[in-house]
Amino acid sequence: MTAAPLRIGNFSGFYGDRAEALREMLTGGELDVLTGDYLAELTMLILARDRMKDPAAGYARTFLRQLEDTLGLAHERGVRIVTNAGGLNPAGLADAVRALAGRLGIPVRVAHVEGDDLTSRHPGSLAAHAYLGGSGIAACLREGADLVVTGRVTDAALVTGPAAAHFGWAPTDHDRLAGAVAAGHVLECGTQATGGNYAFFDGARTVRPGFPVAELHEDGSSVITKHPGTGGLVDVGTVTAQLLYETGGARYAGPDTTTRLDTVRLTAEGPDRVRIDGVRGEAPPPRLKVGVNRLGGFRNEVVFVLTGLDIEAKADLVRAQMTEALAKSPPAEVRWELVRTDRPDAPTQETASALLRLVVRDPRQEAVGRALSGAAIELALASYPGFHVLAPPGKGSPYGVFEGVYVPQEDVAQVAVLHDGRRVPVGPPGEYAELRDVPEPALPEPLPPGPVTRAPL
Repeated sequence: MTAAPLRIGNFSGFYGDRAEALREMLTGGELDVLTGDYLAELTMLILARDRMKDPAAGYARTFLRQLEDTLGLAHERGVRIVTNAGGLNPAGLADAVRALAGRLGIPVRVAHVEGDDLTSRHPGSLAAHAYLGGSGIAACLREGADLVVTGRVTDAALVTGPAAAHFGWAPTDHDRLAGAVAAGHVLECGTQATGGNYAFFDGARTVRPGFPVAELHEDGSSVITKHPGTGGLVDVGTVTAQLLYETGGARYAGPDTTTRLDTVRLTAEGPDRVRIDGVRGEAPPPRLKVGVNRLGGFRNEVVFVLTGLDIEAKADLVRAQMTEALAKSPPAEVRWELVRTDRPDAPTQETASALLRLVVRDPRQEAVGRALSGAAIELALASYPGFHVLAPPGKGSPYGVFEGVYVPQEDVAQVAVLHDGRRVPVGPPGEYAELRDVPEPALPEPLPPGPVTRAPL
């Protein structure tokens, strides 16, 4: 284990995260690398719709605004930045960052990664992008990039790439890469690792949680922490909760390696310090996941406010009236949901009210448009007492559908586009292993019958 770890921080867990986080992380303590994760599956759909309006769009514009007053600080402190804010257009964002750096007079070497865009292979899709690993990022950093922009990569790739470049790991160093995947998986959602969105939250400490930092070692082990004096907390509980986020078994597959989550050891090392070690890795699967976003059709929603007594009867009346109104051209999908937010003997109208939500979907916009909303409003004087809806009639809006498909790793041509314009092909790992389920551990014998107490878990 090297004496000096690679200190990797996170400043964004989603598109719309705290704008000041990049500056907070740069000024809050020592770092070598900062990562920013902007891409959820929904984000790719949002960016695809942006690009339909403007072919030069398709990336997270907020990252540029964050960089306006922090790029010089990052350059001065020697902190490299790696982000997937490139979305559907990493080349466009890289060019925009270069233009910003030129305007500010900051000599920053900007590189980007291409190859994830497989939209042309999926006719009818708005966006189809492979989840790349960290090898393209590593190639850019090895060639001296100060800032690396990617499109769709796995969230943990923002950490495996810098780690592989810094420590000189080979694609077959599966245990080390798996350790970096574990650290990257903890960092990826930002403040979820430091007490945010945590079941056992501490309200006083979570008012403004700090963003997480991983102190990564050459053997793949790490310590999860945060800058001194920042809010939130890092303990075995917060790290465990984030490690389990979006995982579905002991084998956590990725393009760089398959991480064996059943080998992870977590140890408290002191206040706001949790060590991750013992992580084992295996060769990655031979196929990459591709996220395909398509237009699913059109949707509309009406929320009826039901106040006072006889809530169920009022809901039944509205359902019957709307069913008759929609009978001539019924939408393909109709869903009702009664949300009982009311309470007995309520002191205010709001606390005496329940919400009846009607959601409709159809390939035809006219089937869910103003005809639907208008039919609801026409009931204003002809339905239950106190008729009210939460919003005025709308015309309906398009909705997207996400599908995960798989392609052979060799079919995806990843390229590192360096700061000097050179294009370096990045080959696949070359060593693969098919995924197999890990047998579940034996469950303990059930408790003997006896008295029970109902309580929240």
